[in-house]
Amino acid sequence: MQKGLFITLEGPEGSGKSTQAALLAHWLAEQGYPVLATREPGGTRIGERIRDLLHDPAHTEMAAHAEILLYSASRAQLTAQVIRPALAAGQWVLCDRYFDSTFAYQGYGRGLDLAALRAITRFAVADLAPDVTLLLDVPVELGLQRRLSGGEEMNRLDREAVEFHQRVRAGYLELVAREPARWRHIDATGSVAAVQAALQATLRPYLCAAPESADD
Repeated sequence: MQKGLFITLEGPEGSGKSTQAALLAHWLAEQGYPVLATREPGGTRIGERIRDLLHDPAHTEMAAHAEILLYSASRAQLTAQVIRPALAAGQWVLCDRYFDSTFAYQGYGRGLDLAALRAITRFAVADLAPDVTLLLDVPVELGLQRRLSGGEEMNRLDREAVEFHQRVRAGYLELVAREPARWRHIDATGSVAAVQAALQATLRPYLCAAPESADD
């Protein structure tokens, strides 16, 4: 049985990750691939409760060190309970955010030590890294405007200063530059259809002519 492919989507606020992840999961299923779509923080019963804590705008007193440990706890549960078993069963896992969000948001955004964050991350996921990471990139001002105009509730991180979000985006671009073999940079300023077409084109080289089922 062939091991599944682990795909993650990353990006600043308003990049359209959640919408594109759902469309991409549907497209991959149409191509004959067994797909499991998940998200973080969340993706498990425990993780979803942690997500509520992290995103609650009322928790303005949350320390940056507590924040990273909560994200890592959710990630550890998701990796152990969902991602590893799915990959072992031959499924393709499509995850809306993974550990690169920690480096972008808590590392570059909050200014926490990147070496310490990498050590915490290794402990949480036991070195499970994505096979390919798709960065949906939009300018900060456009992304935040999308969030506001879309009528979505602004969570605790959404409400950070523009300068924080600019550091996050710059961090993502630095991560891409440091590990170009894993990352794929996608211009997410266009329409939903245009971005989805770009994502599909990016993933086509990973598709096999005859995908193996999990039962083979």
